[in-house]
Amino acid sequence: MDRLDIRPAAEGDCPAVRDFYYALTDEMADAPYRPGWEKDVYPAQEFLKDSIRRGELYLGFLDGALAACMVVNHAYNEGYRSVAWGVEAADDELLVIHALGVRRACSGRGLAKAMARRVLQMARAQGLKTVRLDVLGGNLPAERAYTAVGFRHVDTLRMFYEDTGWTDYKAFEYLL
Repeated sequence: MDRLDIRPAAEGDCPAVRDFYYALTDEMADAPYRPGWEKDVYPAQEFLKDSIRRGELYLGFLDGALAACMVVNHAYNEGYRSVAWGVEAADDELLVIHALGVRRACSGRGLAKAMARRVLQMARAQGLKTVRLDVLGGNLPAERAYTAVGFRHVDTLRMFYEDTGWTDYKAFEYLL
């Protein structure tokens, strides 16, 4: 795997983050698997800006170029409440990964796994109980990346997101 330099985004990174997600959305338009992301809907610009302000958006650089992004926080879809998770955890005892994306030119190089591993390190350092996430049904590349890191599929549930409407998602968890 290539060395990925991961750091929190700063407010000055807003244009680069916007351009990253716009380019990623364009790249996925003709991909065999499309996660349903739509410019300015998901991830919405306000969500990204707020995530940067709160220190929750992380950038992954490969050879100095922005190759991956993700948001990590304690927030989750209401549907998570119906999942039989492996451990009871209050919101401040867990992390949730959102909008993890890797530029198409960099795919297959283990960058999504490296980003997920960074979240696990952060959660361990904070003494948290678990890391959770959801994947749009059929997103096999994401499922493979997360399971390779040690996440386990917990449930499949129908949830509503602005970009996809009511759709099936797979819920994954990593117990710390």
